Amino acid sequence: MTAFITSLTFVILAEMGDKTQLLGMAFATRYPWPTVLAGVFVATVLNHLFAVVVGSYITLFMPLQYVQIAAAASFIIFGLWTIRGDELNGEDKETNRSPFWTVTIAFFIAEMGDKTQLATVALAAQFANQIIPVWLGTTVGMMIANAIGIVIGVVLGKKIPERLVKWVAASIFIFFGVAGLYEYLPRHIVTTPVMVGGVSVILLAMLLVARMGHGGKQPHGQGE
Repeated sequence: MTAFITSLTFVILAEMGDKTQLLGMAFATRYPWPTVLAGVFVATVLNHLFAVVVGSYITLFMPLQYVQIAAAASFIIFGLWTIRGDELNGEDKETNRSPFWTVTIAFFIAEMGDKTQLATVALAAQFANQIIPVWLGTTVGMMIANAIGIVIGVVLGKKIPERLVKWVAASIFIFFGVAGLYEYLPRHIVTTPVMVGGVSVILLAMLLVARMGHGGKQPHGQGE
């Protein structure tokens, strides 16, 4: 149950403001929302099944402690990635396929290498021998996050409060990443100076990534 709840929570956080959530919002303005959610479900089931299998096999080639350290570090990276944000790059373009297959294929491709897929790999590696709960948790998490995006973006006609959601989600990711490193790193490494220095570097990275992400986007309506 812990693996399921953790996977569910982390994927919902990772998906907030993510490219695939933006993709769902875009498709929901064009196709019926049940069709969009069905496509998201099928794409997620297949994509995250692949991810949990990869994550579980990693533990066969690396000591579990190293996998746990890498997973904790990856959560910090996902937090910084969340702050930076994602944009659509043509994934929502029109095709000649049926709406269901358009959504399914676009989501599957967009999710390849995306942070929610990589988070699923990390979770499966961290919860060794529990790939089914991780798979179910990440799949349900994706459905919840995309349903939230569709409701807010289409039914209410409003955008997600992007900056607040990103910072809250990123802070939770980074907190668990730091906590994981503190738990799994050897005790002779986890000294007060190292922890203070590491947290300082993370805070600086958060500010730099936030400035890069903000500076790289123009306000809506400019530059057109």
